Amino acid sequence: MVYRALALLAILAAMPNPVVAQFGGMPGMPGMGGGGFGGPPAGPPPVCQQLLAMRDETQKNAGAIQKASEKKAGPDVACKLFKVFLASEAKMVKAIETNGQQCGVPPDMVKQVRGGHAKAQQIGKQVCDAAARGPALAPSLSEALGVTTGVPDGPPGKPGGVGDTLNGNVLAR
Repeated sequence: MVYRALALLAILAAMPNPVVAQFGGMPGMPGMGGGGFGGPPAGPPPVCQQLLAMRDETQKNAGAIQKASEKKAGPDVACKLFKVFLASEAKMVKAIETNGQQCGVPPDMVKQVRGGHAKAQQIGKQVCDAAARGPALAPSLSEALGVTTGVPDGPPGKPGGVGDTLNGNVLAR
C-alpha cells in the first residue's frame, strides 16, 4: 500500500510542473525592458521570482520522495518526507492563488495545481497512517495459504492414533 502510494507520487513528481511562468517574448509582457523593444529583459517581478523559487523547492521535495520510493524506504521515512513536501506545496499553492494572475498563470492551472495538492494530501495521509500502524506482522505461510498441519488435536497423555509411536510399539499392545 505504502509503495503504491510512493509510486503514484513519484509519477506525479516526474510530470512536468504546469506552473512554468515564462517571461519575455511579446512586447509589453512582463519581463520586457524598455517598453518591449530594445534593451535586455528586466526579468520577472519579485513575486514571480518567489513563486518560481517555491516551485523549485516543491520539486526538490517531490524528488526526495521519489528517491525514497526507489530505495523502498519505510512508511516512517516516507511520512516525514511527505510532510515536508505538502508544506512546501501548500505554500506554493497559496502563492499561485494570490499572485498567479500577475505572473501569467492561467486560472485553469490554478485549479489543476489545487487538485494535484488534494491528491498529494490523500496519499500523504495514507502513508502517515501506515507509519502510525507500525510494521505489520506477516502471516506464516500456512496461515496465508489456509492450510492446517494435519496433526489431530487430542487429549494429552492418551495415546494417539495408529501412527503414535512415541509411547512405545503400537503393535505390541
